[in-house]
This record gives sequence, structure tokens and C-alpha cells, in this order.
Amino acid sequence: MSKQLNPVTPAEPIVLGKMGSTYGIRGWLRVFSSTEDAESIFEYQPWFIQRGGQWQVIELEGWKRHTQDLIIKVKGVDDRDAANLLTNCEIIVDSKQLPPLEEGDYYWKDLFGCQVVTTSGYELGKVIDMMETGSNDVMVVKANLKDAFGIKERLIPFLDGQVIKKVDLTTQSIEVDWDPGF
Repeated sequence: MSKQLNPVTPAEPIVLGKMGSTYGIRGWLRVFSSTEDAESIFEYQPWFIQRGGQWQVIELEGWKRHTQDLIIKVKGVDDRDAANLLTNCEIIVDSKQLPPLEEGDYYWKDLFGCQVVTTSGYELGKVIDMMETGSNDVMVVKANLKDAFGIKERLIPFLDGQVIKKVDLTTQSIEVDWDPGF
């Protein structure tokens, strides 16, 4: 069962994946999923893309796993040339469709823009990106303009309890046990 909303412009857009290169001559495309379980991207419908500054709804005719890839068939796209026009388009859904998380779990989108402060009160900067490294996630923190250490960006591991001491999404702040000179 898909988590379907009315296909209107997404109020809170979030990128869940990307359409890749064409597959075959009948309009199939590879798809790259950013969801934890790659196939769960298909649970979130409708999909949107942005082309020429306009939102466009993407309806799937079907999808399947082919070797290591996920491939999709978009309704109305029946040949390689038409499918090629969708290559590299980001797959966007309304973030209201995402399931609620348990205490202590966070969507990356919610951490972006949070001010990162050490346990001693030193402001390290704001979260501008997140990276997955395999062993743990890493926050990319853009330093404040007047950073005493002259650092432009910091990579801080998102290790709950060890490095991450407190996340407060209402105040948009993350308290960390981290050396500001690192």
C-alpha cells in the first residue's frame, strides 16, 4: 500500500532519490533511492520532479529489480529518447508522507540549519549537509564567519551519547562534545 496524497505541489518537498540512465529501448530508467531500504521509495507516491521551474507529477507504470539496479517505467514514456529527458531528475515527495520517528531518531532534513554548540558553549556553526560513511553518519558544519580557529567546515561524527549530547529541534540546536580546534 502506498502513502498517497493528492498530487498537488508538495508543501514540504524532500528528495528521496534520482532517476538515472535509460535501460533498454522501451522507456525504462534506472532509479537511485536515498531511502534506508531502497525499495521503500515506491511506497511514497506521488513523485514529483521539477523541470523548467515547474512541478510535474510522475506516475509509475511499474518497477522491478534488475540485477543490482532498480528500474522504473513511467506512464507515457515509451521510448529511450523520452526516458532520456528524465535522466538526472531528482525524485521529490512531500515530507509529510514520511513516517514519524522514535525518540532519538532524526531525519537529516531536520538537522540542516541547526546551530552546533560544544558542551562548553563554543558555537561551531550550522549543519549544512550530512554524509553516510558506513560506520556512522557525519555532520558537515559550516563554521561561523568569525571562527577563532579559521576553520571553514568541520566534519563531526553523529555518534549519539559519545559526540552528540543533545538535539533540540525546537531551538534548532545540537550540543556536542567536540574540540573546536578539530
